[in-house]
Amino acid sequence: MQNCADSLIVLDFETTGLSPDMGDRAIEIGAVRLEKGEIVERFQALMNPGKRVSGFIENYTGITNKMLSKAAPCDEVMEQFTHFMGNSNLVAHNASFDKRFLDAELRQIARSYDGSFACSLLVARRLYQHAPNHKLGSLISYKNIPSLGGFHRALFDSEMTAKLWIAMLEDISQQTAQAEVPFAFIQKLSKTPKKAVGRLLSSITSSEKVAPL
Repeated sequence: MQNCADSLIVLDFETTGLSPDMGDRAIEIGAVRLEKGEIVERFQALMNPGKRVSGFIENYTGITNKMLSKAAPCDEVMEQFTHFMGNSNLVAHNASFDKRFLDAELRQIARSYDGSFACSLLVARRLYQHAPNHKLGSLISYKNIPSLGGFHRALFDSEMTAKLWIAMLEDISQQTAQAEVPFAFIQKLSKTPKKAVGRLLSSITSSEKVAPL
C-alpha cells in the first residue's frame, strides 16, 4: 500500500438509487490508477443489477436497461475489480456514497479490501472555501481543468476526480513546501474544521513529517 497521496485508486459508481440498504445496486464502475500523479491504468464496466433501472436513472446517466441487459452481473464485475484495486488506498468524490456501494457489492461476493478511503469533496471544501459549490463539475471549472466528455458516467467522473485530486495535491505542496503529500495528511485535512485549515497548512514545512494518524 502506497503512503503517498499521489499513488492510489480513484473510483466512481453509477447506481440504481441512493442506498444499498434499500436494495439499490451498482450499474457501472469506473476507476483509474494513479502512480506518482499520473493515470497509468483504467477500469470500466457496466454491471447488470438483476432488475430494471428507473427512467430517471436512464436519463441521468445515459445507461439504459437495454445496455445493462447485455452486461455481466455485478458479482462478476466486482470480482474483476478486486484484482484491479489490490490493496491500494482509494479516493472518490463524495466518498461516503461510493464506499457504501463498494462495501455492499463486495459483501455480495464475500470480499473486502485493505486500503483506506479519502474524499475529494471534503478536501475541496477545506482548500477551496470560496468556490461557488463543491460539485465535481463546478470544481473542474473552478480550477480550469480541461474536460471533454459527460459527467455521470463512471470512468469519466473518476478521471475528472483524479485530475482534481492532483490539482489539490499540487496546491497543498505549494502551501506546505512538501514535495510529497502523505495520504494520512490528506485524511487529517479532510476532518479539520474549515477555520483551522490555514493553521494546519502553515504548520507544515519541508523539514517536518506528518505523523501517521
